[in-house]
Amino acid sequence: MDMIPVANPGAGYRALQAEIDAALARTLASGWYILGAEGKAFEAEFAQWLGILRTIGCANGTDALVLALRALDIGSGSTVVTVSHTAVASVAAIEMVGAMPLLADIDPVHYTLDAAELGEILAHPPQNLPPIKAVIAVHLYGQPADLDAIQSLCARHNVALIEDCAQAHGATLHGKKLGTFGDIGTFSCYPTKNLGALGDGGIIATNDSARADRLMALRQYGWRQHYISDETGVNSRLDEIQAAILRVKLKHLDAQNARRQHIAAAYDAALAAGPLHAPTRRAGAAHVFHLYVVRAALRAEVQSRLRQSGVATAIHYPVPVHLQPAYRGRVALGPAGCAETERAAEEVLSLPMFPELTDAQIQTVATALAALR
Repeated sequence: MDMIPVANPGAGYRALQAEIDAALARTLASGWYILGAEGKAFEAEFAQWLGILRTIGCANGTDALVLALRALDIGSGSTVVTVSHTAVASVAAIEMVGAMPLLADIDPVHYTLDAAELGEILAHPPQNLPPIKAVIAVHLYGQPADLDAIQSLCARHNVALIEDCAQAHGATLHGKKLGTFGDIGTFSCYPTKNLGALGDGGIIATNDSARADRLMALRQYGWRQHYISDETGVNSRLDEIQAAILRVKLKHLDAQNARRQHIAAAYDAALAAGPLHAPTRRAGAAHVFHLYVVRAALRAEVQSRLRQSGVATAIHYPVPVHLQPAYRGRVALGPAGCAETERAAEEVLSLPMFPELTDAQIQTVATALAALR
């Protein structure tokens, strides 16, 4: 029995192979492979699609967060609030700029930053930490964090808001795409993302033209004039090959997100009368299902039964950042102690979700889910 995988970036390439191969041939023939026409065109096209003034390509999603923090002058002497239920990159980026992470808990329904606890943290910041300068709101699994509340809290306390949209390309809140609400939005283009390259890539989005110019300098040694560093920067450039691939994939992203939503609806129906519950959608949001995540108290048993039916699963994320060896006992936590985060880590389970799933594969997964009753 062939196992249905949770993700399949190779299928994504094969589905668009003719277009991608043509884009690769065009780029290779151009003789220009770093910060050329493909990158500039992709930045303009992504900005237009997103509905924002400027976007800047960089090497990966982690660098996108690092550069966003740098552009907001956040580093040593600053604290940044985010969550522990996330890819470690969200926290690693904070430490890469010399800032201190403060990890808040999640709400147990949407698995995103608990706005109530954030309000408590901002109103009564820990006295043993530097001033809180920013919040990184992670939009998880394909839908938004509680931006209505988070954006209001950040404005009230004069704290910058960075949106981590690594799992939310095309998701919306009140009809507006994520990545356009905060001071800066960041995106990863890792191959399994909704908009995935065939290698690494990242995007930074802003409506501030001066900030965009600074980000363009920061990603290349702080250069505004060639070979002259106005400030210390890094080497984090989106190469032309990946930009060309992303230009192709961007044209198909809306349709692929619609396919993910179709798959999610099939899973929802299969779960309707069973012990597991479909993911809760945030009111006013359009979920783009980077991942389809259910919650199971007897997770290992559910995984085993699905595996027997040829359905692979994954866990996003099995160990919260604050419990990982590199961070345990040394990162600050919010007043809830990340209790909901720890409970979620024991129960969340990701099902196969990528737009190239065939109708037959979708039915196989749905049948296996229905059999869990």
